[in-house]
Amino acid sequence: MSALSKTRLARLHDALAAHVSPTGVPGIVALVSRRGETHVVTLGRQSLESDAPMQRDTIFRIASMTKPVTAAAAMILVEQCRLRLDEPVDDLLPELANRRVLKSLESSVDDTVPARRPVTPRDLLTFTFGLGALMVWPVKYPIQKAMAEVGLAPGPNLPSFPADEFMKRIGGLPLACQPGERWLYHTGAEVLGVLIARAAGQSLGAFMQDHLFGPLGMRDTGFQVPADRVGRLASSYMTDPKDKTKLAFFDDARDSRWSRPPVFEAGGGGLVSTVDDYLAFQHMLLNKGRHRGERILSRPSVELMMTDQLTPAQKQGTELFFGDSASWGLGGAVVTRRTHLWATPGRYGWDGGYGSSAHLDPAEDMAGILMTTRMMESPQPPRVFTDFWTSAYQAIDD
Repeated sequence: MSALSKTRLARLHDALAAHVSPTGVPGIVALVSRRGETHVVTLGRQSLESDAPMQRDTIFRIASMTKPVTAAAAMILVEQCRLRLDEPVDDLLPELANRRVLKSLESSVDDTVPARRPVTPRDLLTFTFGLGALMVWPVKYPIQKAMAEVGLAPGPNLPSFPADEFMKRIGGLPLACQPGERWLYHTGAEVLGVLIARAAGQSLGAFMQDHLFGPLGMRDTGFQVPADRVGRLASSYMTDPKDKTKLAFFDDARDSRWSRPPVFEAGGGGLVSTVDDYLAFQHMLLNKGRHRGERILSRPSVELMMTDQLTPAQKQGTELFFGDSASWGLGGAVVTRRTHLWATPGRYGWDGGYGSSAHLDPAEDMAGILMTTRMMESPQPPRVFTDFWTSAYQAIDD
């Protein structure tokens, strides 16, 4: 019996094709893999300004799909005993030592109390170290305004200053919550990337290349697109703020920010990749840390990453991200309750705000990746995401 129905896979193509237009989603590459069978769909163009069609090896900015990769890199250092999950990070990140914490979210930034305990790598991996996105619009809290004023507000634009300056600015702010108290999105991954680099004694990108991208054969994944591959980089579009019926560039592939060396290698959202590169990473996790006979991570580390790490108290206020059927492991979301075709308990992964989604499902021995050129406009997945995952799972043929 086939793992995926060929007849039903045709629906995947048609469902995604319905989204492709110059004012909708200009281009898509989608991949579904189950039990050794892999199906790829390419639609549209790499850029509205060129005739180059989408290809299987088109390079995309994967935004927050970077987060599981950063978590895996951290776990490699944990296995080497160069990081310890529950020891303070103060020696490597002195900017986080002796933290002050807001008395409440409504407090002014100087209305603080001492942190009850130091920040640990576990706090960074689980996004509970005390700073991150407060999903309130328009901006309401003083700490939101303070983060924005120093260039630390989570958003589509990556930090424009070096890692040491990033940490200096983090250290100049109080924490919004006590370490370990509450899940706050994103910022923990950026700090974790700096921690990895300092613990490893090399750049984050170099460490990932040595321990993940090289061993996994992820040739097109990194924080910069080399000059000889820029022709395969797709452009990235957002809704035109002046005319909501049109698209505007977020990043033009002809003069991409990703074609130049990054000032800050962002562990929360800075990588570029292809569907096949990212599938190699997913397959390593599905294979409990092995890739073609080589051990990248131990089985216990992979299982730790893909296990719910949050208490009910830590999940307060996360409904916008998780609803009532998911939680957070290390670096990615974990499904905890079946509420949809694709919501298999134990499914792990995350979406990227530049228009991508990647999750793996151990129970189904399945992985899926969607990469598009249209940015997300809220934490809620756009229809092209839900149509992709619906179409992928309805094609299961057993």
